Amino acid sequence: MSENNQVPEHCDVLVIGCGVSGLSAAVAAGAAGASVIVLERATPDEFGGNTRWTESYFRMKDEDSVSDDFEELLVANAGHHLDPNIIQHAASAYEDWPPYVKAHGMPDPELISTLAAGAGPTVQWLKTFGVRFAALPTYFVTAAAPRLMPVGGGLALIEALRDEAVRTGVEIRYETTAQALLRDDGQGQVVVDTYGSDGRLRRIQALSVVLATGGFEGNPEMLTRYIGPEARYLRPVARGGYYNKGEGIRMALDAGAAPAGDFGSYHAEPMDPRSAQVEPLVMSFSYGILVNREGRRFVDEAPGPIDVHYDHISRAIKNQPDGIAYMVYDQRIHDVPNWKKGIRTDQPPLQAGTLRELAVACGISESGLQGTVDAFNAACGQGEFSPLKVDGLGTTGIEPRKSNWARPIEQGPFCAYPVMSGVCFTYGGVKTNRLAQVIDNDGRPIRGLYAAGEAAGLYYQVYTGATSVLRGAVFGKIAGEHAALRAMPP
Repeated sequence: MSENNQVPEHCDVLVIGCGVSGLSAAVAAGAAGASVIVLERATPDEFGGNTRWTESYFRMKDEDSVSDDFEELLVANAGHHLDPNIIQHAASAYEDWPPYVKAHGMPDPELISTLAAGAGPTVQWLKTFGVRFAALPTYFVTAAAPRLMPVGGGLALIEALRDEAVRTGVEIRYETTAQALLRDDGQGQVVVDTYGSDGRLRRIQALSVVLATGGFEGNPEMLTRYIGPEARYLRPVARGGYYNKGEGIRMALDAGAAPAGDFGSYHAEPMDPRSAQVEPLVMSFSYGILVNREGRRFVDEAPGPIDVHYDHISRAIKNQPDGIAYMVYDQRIHDVPNWKKGIRTDQPPLQAGTLRELAVACGISESGLQGTVDAFNAACGQGEFSPLKVDGLGTTGIEPRKSNWARPIEQGPFCAYPVMSGVCFTYGGVKTNRLAQVIDNDGRPIRGLYAAGEAAGLYYQVYTGATSVLRGAVFGKIAGEHAALRAMPP
């Protein structure tokens, strides 16, 4: 905390961040009668963080119910090699958990059940502000789970929440960043140092602070610190990610918060590095092969439906030379109905009459690509190709194996899309409980401090698709409601 003698401003609830998490918190707290200030780094034209740029799919089969596999998948992706003692304690009542279990970074049963139970009521709450939901088409050719979407995507969602926040008296300060936080100043309040577009320090004292600051995908230093030197090959999938610098996570950790989520990983999407548009995805590689600069395959391109597997496949690309891969395919891809809906880049594919010419166009090894395709073609077996379902048409005798939709690549002209690993959001954040309170390293809630969305760590291993914006809304609402209670007379 910098030295400054200015008299701080006061509010009941200070929300840092103006995406779905922050606006849900602000609206909920304002509706409960609290005075609320929201800080937003971006301008009014670009507010909303990642939410602004996403379709904001919800993993729900209707407006009241999450998908049947919702809790199962979140539990399955709770982390690597979990200690059986942790699991045993987590199965008991929360009040009986030892402090080290309450502070553990896994997505514990309390969080998962609260998210699942709160999804339907949160959708109904959002509808009261004019948000409409529908089961709209996705960009996946094959999908394993149902998805609900706010009509108009994330932009419609945050605009509706912003309008409701302003209507109820919430003050939104754009181009303003929080840089330091002091927990409990002795008066039961949290003090935050902020800087606006004029560069002047302004100090705000609040009964409660909600960290809705996003992850750190827009901070190369933090990406490199936690993910490693391969982070130099990464970039956010949309402009909103560049605003997420990780200050909220850093401030909370400095205040004693327990870390949660996988700091060394992130939700990845396969995208065309040549494109400047939002989410220029290349999502049809299941029907071709992925090769690196050496022209060699490095991953099973089709272990199952692409919406389940694109995350870890995309992360594997960052570990290849120069962090780049190429989706190579031939004219038989046109046997796949609507395969181009998985291609969202505005750039054309590279094309050539022979594989060696295609390698030259891509700038990769000619002999490597030719040898890889020859070996792949020889490993393809006989069977029925069923492009819209898992068909078991896999290779034999090569590593890595391709498990489905494996057919020889032999009908020119041959094509390729360059593919890089884009960062949708980072996994690492701070530990929270079912009330969205930030938990310290001794398993205790930090008084007056809450976190929601990317700032709250939840994910490990493979991202459970279509849950990120949903959890931001659910826990943002919970955080705002609970924070407002601290301002109400007993």
